[in-house]
Amino acid sequence: MRMLVHPWDRARDDQEWQDWLAAGHDFGQLVAVDPDRRPIVQPTHFALDGDRVLLHLARPNPIWAALEHDPRCVLSVVDDYAYVPGPWRAEGATSPSAGVPTSHYAAVQLSGTAELIDDPERKAALLREQMAHFQPDGGTDPVRPEEGPFHRMLPGIRGVVLHVESVTAKFKYDAHKSAELRESVASRLAERGGRDAAAAEQVRNRG
Repeated sequence: MRMLVHPWDRARDDQEWQDWLAAGHDFGQLVAVDPDRRPIVQPTHFALDGDRVLLHLARPNPIWAALEHDPRCVLSVVDDYAYVPGPWRAEGATSPSAGVPTSHYAAVQLSGTAELIDDPERKAALLREQMAHFQPDGGTDPVRPEEGPFHRMLPGIRGVVLHVESVTAKFKYDAHKSAELRESVASRLAERGGRDAAAAEQVRNRG
């Protein structure tokens, strides 16, 4: 999978996209291609552990046929997005009505090879790692393959370890525009509030 990334939209370094994912951006779309060359897109929570992505899905999921056919896949994560109206981006003598609208967003695509996990011990271990990520304070019994409240559910799921081989990261927040325009847009996004507040913070951080 390819994504257009202009020089001004690139991540500063690998640490930037890793920090962004670690800041609660742990829900994405797993994309694979089935034997008939049809794309399968599955929304899912995931946990990133170094160069491994950990997730699990229900056994009836149609993505299994795709991953068994070709284990190469992509996990795509998009967030901190906002629509920026054209008049907000008019600069200098340009009439506000001639301003060009755009989208602001952060996107990270993790490409690699999926390892499918069916062994009960390994599935249980994968689930424990995911639980440690999503519920660090506990509150749920650990998953064990032979006992406890969840062991009978293990056959109903399959685990996936995506071994990441390449990463494409994009932070599209008009970093090539003037500081004055960026601050004006950031202020307006902050006023709109909600999800736009996160986009406003990104605009200001990438000045």
